[in-house]
Amino acid sequence: MYSEETVPKLVADTDEDQESVNAPEDNESSAFSEKNVRLGFIRKVYGTLLCQFLVTILVMVMFLYIKSLKRYSRHNEWIWITALVVWILTVILFAFYEDTRRHFPHNMIFLGIFTLCLSVLLGAVASHYDEEAVLLAAGITAGVCFGLVIFSFQTKFDFTMSAGFLFVSLNVLIEFGFFAIILNKEVLSVFLASLGALLFSIYFVIDIQFMLGGKHKYSLSPEDYIFASLNLYLDGVILFFHILSIVREAKK
Repeated sequence: MYSEETVPKLVADTDEDQESVNAPEDNESSAFSEKNVRLGFIRKVYGTLLCQFLVTILVMVMFLYIKSLKRYSRHNEWIWITALVVWILTVILFAFYEDTRRHFPHNMIFLGIFTLCLSVLLGAVASHYDEEAVLLAAGITAGVCFGLVIFSFQTKFDFTMSAGFLFVSLNVLIEFGFFAIILNKEVLSVFLASLGALLFSIYFVIDIQFMLGGKHKYSLSPEDYIFASLNLYLDGVILFFHILSIVREAKK
């Protein structure tokens, strides 16, 4: 006969023993579940972002290549003013009402309005530029964004810790931007556009790290996939504006 000491314990004798037996399995299961949720969240964000950019590209192509629409847009400022006002109202609603960010179908409705307004605004602005400059700026923006996505996945530096500093830098950039408009200095405009492109490139990386979560200090909830895609979309659009300004000055 085997003694009690030599018989393997198939069942834990106490609650503490039971917890010690189950703990590794529970931790592993929890980590696996959290990883799956985060991957699903990332897929939702990039899927939504792709749809947003496809809509924006379609609208911009219409404003660039439909001559009657291009002429009408150039001589009727109410188009971009209306789009801007509705877009600002949508941003305010996104900021103060959780339903617009998290709950279906409100989030999809406001996402569509947000994207369409910003697409029309981009199209109206693009109609004042020649097609080559717009396409070049769009290509550069796409390349920069792709590189930033790869960088965000590879870097060990936590950019989410720099959000406060970047917010202050953004305010300074806006103030200098107003001076550049008033003074009409081309060199200053190019410098500020370059600085703005750099700033929003960093914002793009920060928003990707917010989405990735993991070891970063700050991250978004999986319920906020609409909010995450809007942040990345807005970063990309503003980055495009700055690059378009640089291309315009370079082609003069």
